[in-house]
Amino acid sequence: MKKTVTILAFLAVLPAGMALADDDCFVPMADWQPRDAVAQLAEENGWTVRRIKIDDGCYEIDGTDAQGRQLEVTVHPSTLQILEVEYEGDEHGRSREDREGDKHD
Repeated sequence: MKKTVTILAFLAVLPAGMALADDDCFVPMADWQPRDAVAQLAEENGWTVRRIKIDDGCYEIDGTDAQGRQLEVTVHPSTLQILEVEYEGDEHGRSREDREGDKHD
């Protein structure tokens, strides 16, 4: 009985935990692109890289854009898809969907 209650409690909490971690990247390290590919992505976007690190299983680029604004970019480790761009002082990072919306305006 105790085992059943524990399992039910775990299943009840699981969806809430998954919603909180939706911006994490869960990719086996064997499937990751090399750090050099992330640096090349930054260069192609006109960013100057200060540091490339791993945060929540994603690549994170700290640097500046072509206008000199400090930015933090979250990149999917296997696809190199840009998941979020956050500028210093911007509390609400821009997700891929936000940036795509700008193309249509």
